[in-house]
Amino acid sequence: MPFVNEQYDVCIVGAGHAGCEAALACARLGLETIIFTVSIESIAMMPCNPNIGGSSKGHLVREVDALGGQMGINIDKTFIQSKMLNVSKGPAVHSLRAQADKAAYSRSMRQTLEETEHLTLRQAEVTELLVEDGVIRGVKTFSGASYYSKAVVLCTGTYLKARCLYGDVVNYTGPNGLQPANHLSQSLKENGVELLRFKTGTPARIDKRSIDFSKMEEQLGDERVVPFSFTTDPEDVQIEQVSCWLTYTNERTHQVIRENLDRSPLYSGMIEGTGPRYCPSIEDKVVRFSDKNRHQVFIEPEGLSTNEMYVGGMSSSLPEDVQYEMYRTVAGLEHAKIVRNAYAIEYDCIDPRQLRPSLEFKKIRGLFSGGQFNGSSGYEEAAAQGLVAGINAAMYVKGKEPLILDRSEAYIGVLIDDLVTKENKEPYRMMTSRAEYRLLLRQDNADLRLSRKGYEIGLVSKERYDWIVEKERLIEQEVKRISHVHIGAGEKVQDFLKRHESTPLNTGTTLAELIRRPELCYEDLAELDPERPKLRYDVIEQVNIHIKYDGYIKRQMKQVEQFKKLEKKRLPENFDYDQVPSLRIEARQKLNLYQPHSVGQASRIAGVSPADVSVLLVYLEQRRSIYGS
Repeated sequence: MPFVNEQYDVCIVGAGHAGCEAALACARLGLETIIFTVSIESIAMMPCNPNIGGSSKGHLVREVDALGGQMGINIDKTFIQSKMLNVSKGPAVHSLRAQADKAAYSRSMRQTLEETEHLTLRQAEVTELLVEDGVIRGVKTFSGASYYSKAVVLCTGTYLKARCLYGDVVNYTGPNGLQPANHLSQSLKENGVELLRFKTGTPARIDKRSIDFSKMEEQLGDERVVPFSFTTDPEDVQIEQVSCWLTYTNERTHQVIRENLDRSPLYSGMIEGTGPRYCPSIEDKVVRFSDKNRHQVFIEPEGLSTNEMYVGGMSSSLPEDVQYEMYRTVAGLEHAKIVRNAYAIEYDCIDPRQLRPSLEFKKIRGLFSGGQFNGSSGYEEAAAQGLVAGINAAMYVKGKEPLILDRSEAYIGVLIDDLVTKENKEPYRMMTSRAEYRLLLRQDNADLRLSRKGYEIGLVSKERYDWIVEKERLIEQEVKRISHVHIGAGEKVQDFLKRHESTPLNTGTTLAELIRRPELCYEDLAELDPERPKLRYDVIEQVNIHIKYDGYIKRQMKQVEQFKKLEKKRLPENFDYDQVPSLRIEARQKLNLYQPHSVGQASRIAGVSPADVSVLLVYLEQRRSIYGS
């Protein structure tokens, strides 16, 4: 039988949010790239929630954009409502969240892929890895065709041996009823890859015409929309927005659920996989939070060209009849008509501790992995990993050093470090609380933190990078100027302070000191500052934050300096830690298993104590004195 024998630089397996970012990164860096998907119609599909961003996830999207990724640009083109979350709190936890038109988002991303040079789209199921002597050589598809490449990136999402469940109904399909990928898992096992079985879920979709919105609270978007991408003109996103709605479960809802728990595959034992703790089903919420008499339910549009409404907060795997009964107890959903049932989906994924921080498999050179296949959850976490995996596949092919972001540089660094260092027994979800240096890793300064790296890699244009350099100069210059502008305690100033409900001055001060007052900000002080230059909003935002949080920022920067010292102390690759005297047995076992790349990473491994870290530091010093390295 004749066979196909194609040659590429990089093969990307899967065209979800991770695969799209990986493929675009490789192709934009000039590598001949092919991306495989079980269905061309499923490119960048959003099988669950119809939004991008949210608490901490918005940070990831901003960072993907700063490095030269596509997700932020794509949602700016296709959103239907946008909101900055947590604005009543400090800037460290401000997070952008946008409702997406799902169909438009997918179409737009597909068009981007189709128009990208060096990128080939291929509808085919990858069934086998081609590995020789521990090095990836390509992939084979279900038809028997071989595609040879120098690197492969696995972004299989929730498709591997997927099955969807509700009640006693089991459909052996991927998300949204699409074809699962049933064959690749065996090839992975044969090549020594350890697989896990995870589970996630989604709520029902309700016909908009059957909803009584008068019984719900309307949720509007921001009056002034902030774009996700630093390259988007803010004026282009000031659109007429669509409303979302808030309602609540009640005691009757919870009673229906409790009475039918034995019919849920979550509790009957039908589901093998572990679900996400921080995005539980409504059954889990009712059981785990039995003291709560209600839970929030967000009714969100799936797009402008559909009547489907997403019932956020009520994912479930209960039987179809119970779903009807349960949803119809909620205010406004008394006559709800279900368009798509809620379901749980379980799938194969990997233990990400098998990966290096570059997202390359430790045992198979040239094989990289990104997205939910790495045991994470969420579109944003997937895109972030996909971008890094794609960049590093390209760096591998080009013979260059990988991009490794540490915990002090980006939420992406926290995400990947947590995945490859810690034992994750459930789908990993990014949260602001996971980032130790979150005051420095704000969503508003992602471009200042990461665009230089994006430029050095080759994904950020010189024009864009030149603006970042100029922006840094303008911020520094204005912070310095503001700190030296003195204000007297005259009548005009006292009147200004009174109008802004601020304490009067007893003596003169600087504009910077006034900005540090909680009730005042840079823009408020315009009338006291006639020499103030005309600056863009994003520069003003940074000036205000730098001045207002100066003490906290400096303190956290000192903490980062200490962190960096341990991160810079590299550990040898494939090292036998049994050779290190005085290490505890548990530490030796964990270090031999993880093979951390630095003392810093070693310190974050469960089972490695501060005393073990001290032993490692002493050992490295002794080794350096003996070998001179």
